[in-house]
Amino acid sequence: MTPERPAGAAAHPTPKSSRPPKRGRTPAGKEPKRQSGPEDGGLYAALDLGTNSCRMLIARPNGAQFEVIDSFSRAVELGTGLESTGRLGHVPMARTVQALRICRRKLDDHAVIRMRLVATEACRRARNSAEFIRKIQRETGLRLEIIPAEEEARLAMISCAPLVAPETEQLLVIDIGGGSTELVWIDLAAVTPEERRRAILAVKLGLRSQVQAPQLPGQARVVDWISVPLGVATLREQFNDVEDDAARFALMSWHFEEQLHDFSPYQNPAPRDGFQIIGTSGTVTTVAASYLGLKRYDRNKVDGLTMTSAQIDKVIRDYLALGPEGRRTDPRIGRERHGLIMSGAAILQALMRVWPTDVMSVADRGLREGLLYAQMTHDGVLAGL
Repeated sequence: MTPERPAGAAAHPTPKSSRPPKRGRTPAGKEPKRQSGPEDGGLYAALDLGTNSCRMLIARPNGAQFEVIDSFSRAVELGTGLESTGRLGHVPMARTVQALRICRRKLDDHAVIRMRLVATEACRRARNSAEFIRKIQRETGLRLEIIPAEEEARLAMISCAPLVAPETEQLLVIDIGGGSTELVWIDLAAVTPEERRRAILAVKLGLRSQVQAPQLPGQARVVDWISVPLGVATLREQFNDVEDDAARFALMSWHFEEQLHDFSPYQNPAPRDGFQIIGTSGTVTTVAASYLGLKRYDRNKVDGLTMTSAQIDKVIRDYLALGPEGRRTDPRIGRERHGLIMSGAAILQALMRVWPTDVMSVADRGLREGLLYAQMTHDGVLAGL
């Protein structure tokens, strides 16, 4: 399957909005405990249903940032079997619906009105995804929208805006997901350092229309973007038949790099000066936690950390030395991620091989945070934006 580049609609018709059908109602349709909305600094929610995980954040605006009030994360493995059948399986769908019932209860408990609930690569690719979206709405009251890869890339980029360094003129944002990997290259040379975060937040849907467009003073320009239909789950599934651990890792890494040849910065890499890579995903944060030796994950130590290429490479070599059984019991990796960490590390190594920059910034943030920033920016409830 070739990487997706052009702008386009979701693979299947999707609802126009993920919000409840009636103003002042929760997804279940009952009366909320407390009215909330942009005018009174109320709560917002963002839900990301991916190929491997179902995750949700509930937050309120707090200055130029937001404060997380509640969260949910569960490995539902929705994409299990998708590579071979082209369809979502009954058991993965049942697991996902059960997780979404918990999400609905949390939305009800907090009386959330402003929300965006999205599904990504597994639902984009599955032939029965439209049927599954209807099943979710019927059984949970939640209306999910299947967003195109372009929108997923934009939201991942938005979430990383606060981590952009003042000296950055060329920015590469990498989001390694369960079913796909998004890369967005942004030119910030025409934006003053103090305006760069605002400029990134202002990038609208339609990234392809901005590629190679003239760069206006004070505006960020999208040099190129790509969505590679390989993530930690899909890449692992493609190479499951390779028994040797090291050989499987090498094959996965080179196979992923082959998908990057049409990405224009692959042929014309940026100079090291003024160039920043920000990586966001469970793979990146797990590698960071392993580098720090964290047996108990601490977001405050991981988010915003910078790692050199040599440090990343050492962690990956340590993973290979551990072998499958060693990774299974390593507390730094965790039981939910040990089976996916090597496919994610293969993607990460390929990207660091292509762009041999000195450091990568680690972001414990992604699609959910991008959804929240986009909603709050649209409503004008973030200070200074």
